[in-house]
Amino acid sequence: MSDSETAPQSQQGIGILGGSFDPVHMGHLWMAESALEQLPIEHVHWIPAATSPLKPHGPVASNEQRLQMLRLALSGQEGHVIDDWELQQDGISFTRLTLEHLHQRFPERPLYLIIGADSLASFDRWRDPERILELCHLAVIARGGQAPPDYSILDSMAAPDRLRTIRESQISMPQIEISSSDLRDRVSSGRSIRFQVPHPVRTLISQEKLYQEE
Repeated sequence: MSDSETAPQSQQGIGILGGSFDPVHMGHLWMAESALEQLPIEHVHWIPAATSPLKPHGPVASNEQRLQMLRLALSGQEGHVIDDWELQQDGISFTRLTLEHLHQRFPERPLYLIIGADSLASFDRWRDPERILELCHLAVIARGGQAPPDYSILDSMAAPDRLRTIRESQISMPQIEISSSDLRDRVSSGRSIRFQVPHPVRTLISQEKLYQEE
């Protein structure tokens, strides 16, 4: 797998999974694999964010460290592409700009933006949400044991046929109690993160002394 892998021409869609990945963990990997199984997509673009407008304090690990963790986690795995376009912009990452870039790059292929139900609940706070819905289909993660995603927030933002496609693009997966912030806290307090991140990622975190208190 290459960071700059070029997709073959086809009508299959492209999944988009953005985030800080600070660090990438098994929950991220399971989410992406579920998307590959359930959506009409050829691969998932992993797009690490430079600075999220909803998380202005930014990531803890450096851009290169987060990219290296992704490379280690995804090495040799088909269907996964690391896309560092947002990092190359060196600024706040707005989803609309990323989608417009991908639409220009793959004009004939539908884009599926993979998000959690919590992100759907705050979708009206995103920049240009109506434009985002024009550029992509949302693919919302529905986790077992949690309330179903509430799509009513989108009712005034898109046409009924687009809303129907979004509902049909829902991704089902088990509830996984892993978060990057909890993993950082565990490392900081000297607790184990074994089996919660891929082994090579855990080794890099230890070697680089990431997330350890000064």
